[in-house]
Amino acid sequence: MVRQLAAGHYLVGTLHGVARLGVADRFDSTAQVADLAAASGADPGALRRALRLLASRGIFVLAGEEVGHTEASRLLREDHPASLRPLVLMFAQEVQWQAAAAVPECLTTGEAATPRRHEGGLWGYYAGRPDEARIFDAAMRSKAVAQVAGILASYDFSPYPRIVDIGGGQGHLLRAILAREPAARGVLFDQPAVIEAARAAGEPGRLAFESGDFFRSVPAGDLMILMEVIHDWDDAAAGRILRTVRAAAPADARLLVIETEVPEGNEPHWSKLLDLVMLAQFASLQRTREDYRRLLAANGFAVSGVVDTGADISIIEARPV
Repeated sequence: MVRQLAAGHYLVGTLHGVARLGVADRFDSTAQVADLAAASGADPGALRRALRLLASRGIFVLAGEEVGHTEASRLLREDHPASLRPLVLMFAQEVQWQAAAAVPECLTTGEAATPRRHEGGLWGYYAGRPDEARIFDAAMRSKAVAQVAGILASYDFSPYPRIVDIGGGQGHLLRAILAREPAARGVLFDQPAVIEAARAAGEPGRLAFESGDFFRSVPAGDLMILMEVIHDWDDAAAGRILRTVRAAAPADARLLVIETEVPEGNEPHWSKLLDLVMLAQFASLQRTREDYRRLLAANGFAVSGVVDTGADISIIEARPV
């Protein structure tokens, strides 16, 4: 196991390379390695070796010179409804490799690596690289597909006439909620540049757009949502956001903090890897359920329920106190 982990960046590089070549998109069921190499511009011998490594991890099946799909390899297809190809390409970006290589330094300092290399941190990096920013946006959209479906299947949004999605990006979740709940009205709140892009994607009559700074003020709603916002911040900054929300929240409002929780115990879980991504990129963290209880309690909220959506993300419902 230690040897596999020590050389794990070669496995990651192989996955990135095969995804960049679009190999998974070039056949539906089975194909010959030579044909895939010709179609993708790869060296046949090198491609076969890459596919052999990935097949040993359940990504593709390799039998002689014939390659077949698995459930995991199909996630690398662009036409898969829950495609992870954009996420794979995002993690292949220079800024991600730099952050991963800096984790040993982060363990000593407890500080993020990316802001030291790029002015403005991760967001500053993307601001100057629109092509890479588009890959990041596509990765967030693809990741949201399963998450949004799980959220809609797990939580009843019908009691709330006004729903505010704070830091809601392009509004994937809020648009889906409004499509499900015809009586509800929504407010999408984010930074001005984000809201400008979201507005360009369409403005249904029941969806309003507001821009601002969630450290200063946010719109009030019967239901207020923070989806994958808190994990970008340490406890001090997260507390400031929550206090801003608390100041705006009506007495009978509910807050949903939607995040990937870190489970107790030593079993593998995506959140434990994501936690180190957050350390290296932002000096922030993924939190346990108890961490969220404490954080909310310290900033004017009490947890009233937790729902596991089955999509590696949980809904933590809280009420103002």
